[in-house]
Amino acid sequence: MTYTPKTFNLPALEGISEKQIKVHLALYEGYVKHVNLITEQIQNLKENSTDPYVIAELRRRFAFEFDGMRMHELYFAQLESGVRNPESGSPLVKAADVKYGNGIDGLTAHIKEVSSTRGIGWVVVYKDSDTIHTTFVGDHEVGQLAGLPILLALDLWEHAYMVDYVPAEKKNYIDAFFANLNWSVIEKRF
Repeated sequence: MTYTPKTFNLPALEGISEKQIKVHLALYEGYVKHVNLITEQIQNLKENSTDPYVIAELRRRFAFEFDGMRMHELYFAQLESGVRNPESGSPLVKAADVKYGNGIDGLTAHIKEVSSTRGIGWVVVYKDSDTIHTTFVGDHEVGQLAGLPILLALDLWEHAYMVDYVPAEKKNYIDAFFANLNWSVIEKRF
């Protein structure tokens, strides 16, 4: 299977420049390219090589590239079509209220708290039956909660904000992310 970069209907974003988005989308396209390249190399090596270590390393690398591709698709989809607030009383709002108190405001505060984790990675909100879990995922693939659907993905790698903010201003980027978030996308995922 060959993967093709997706296109996203991104409006002008408050606090995240068009240049930053272009840089970030180019990085996403690199993940797609490398998923295809690694898939091709594994197939060629399976046919022409007896070195299992090379194939094993490519398979390890595949998880990084593939999850990088998918996490970015989730990330950009959340910013499509402009800001939309969650529906009051929606299942997502109710689950956030039960888990964190104060509905979406409680969930947002918890995500911001988890965002203070040092290092590169993602803050990911998952659905598990009628509840939600929020975790920090290192790289793209380390710490994912197996089998749980992803509701929200907040990219905390420096590439997500380096054009507009220095690392010490990560909080400003996170605020800009929430100012542009289309909660209806998150609600549909729930």
